[in-house]
Amino acid sequence: MMANGYRSKYLVAFFLLLIFSLHSLAQTDKATEDLHRIMKKYDAIGLSVAVVKNGKLTHLQSLGFKELEEQNPLETHHLFRIASISKSFSVASIMQLVEAGKISLEDDVSDLIGFAVRNPKYPKKIITLKMLLSHTSSINDKGGYFTLDVIDPAKNTNWAESYNDYEPGQGYQYCNLNYNITGTIIEKFSGERFDQYIKHHVLEPMQLYGGYNVDSLDASLFATLYSYDPESRKYAASSMAYSSKSKEINNYQMGRSAPIFSPTGGMKISVPDLAKYMMMHMNFGKHPGGRIISRRSSKLMQSTIAEKEGYGMALTNTDQLIEGVKLVGHTGSAYGLFSAMFFNPKNKFGFVVITNGCNASNTGGYNDLIKETINSLFHNFIAKS
Repeated sequence: MMANGYRSKYLVAFFLLLIFSLHSLAQTDKATEDLHRIMKKYDAIGLSVAVVKNGKLTHLQSLGFKELEEQNPLETHHLFRIASISKSFSVASIMQLVEAGKISLEDDVSDLIGFAVRNPKYPKKIITLKMLLSHTSSINDKGGYFTLDVIDPAKNTNWAESYNDYEPGQGYQYCNLNYNITGTIIEKFSGERFDQYIKHHVLEPMQLYGGYNVDSLDASLFATLYSYDPESRKYAASSMAYSSKSKEINNYQMGRSAPIFSPTGGMKISVPDLAKYMMMHMNFGKHPGGRIISRRSSKLMQSTIAEKEGYGMALTNTDQLIEGVKLVGHTGSAYGLFSAMFFNPKNKFGFVVITNGCNASNTGGYNDLIKETINSLFHNFIAKS
């Protein structure tokens, strides 16, 4: 009787495991079918995705090509320049310096950067570090953003064009210059070159492979990025996406040259490592090896500052990607790439989606391919579970 009882329990457990496995395979097959359909619809070159469920990385998949010419397959360990998702790495670093008491979010950027940062229409209004990080500084990208000279009155007679008409703190405009200034502040108050600081204080503690310095990474891992021309209906490889900065580094000025690494968009990393980084934010600053930032700092990053836009500090709150589902994260687009990192901190699920080239418009602020892919992953791996 005892043997029969154990045998019955074993058989029940076996069949439950078999049913679960078949269910998981069906989910994966349906998701793969969806991804192929989406790629065909938008003529995507490559697509790489990750799904986090119950706080664990549960699904990784790459489809299509790493580069179009050789048609080598895209694989999950390949690196992408992730564009504006990079901004959150800069804010995580800033929050570390805030926690160390070296700077404050309410500090005057003029004092932090070493020259006057003032909207000429509101010269008495202080522009704070928090305003930079939330895109409420009134600074714009009209004059460019790859050098701080554009906003430095001593270097550029047209510096005033880099400011909008509204009062700092009273309006929102997404601005890359905000974050290249931020990268320089990190450098000034850490004493480390920007790319090295991110490497030593964010990437290495989490055992992630990536970085802002192209020359420090294995170039054979880079997924080529392709811009689509709707007139010719052809793709062109974006050679500037992974261009070497060795000459600029040879003439580097600490506290001035950080924009060459593009703190606003220059991180190169794989989808699984980006998913692990996302999980750190999902867990409010904590990762398996410890903490990158405090719970308080993480919550500040995720808290809405620009109300209408849902923007915090390099993280956006949105319910526009999946109907009825609140997510926190960021998108990126540059050189033909489109990327997204979004998560739900309460229910511990999230998604990373990157394409290295597609023919897709932006609808409601989100790339069509990205939005459809996230919806497919949600309905196949999260909602049905």
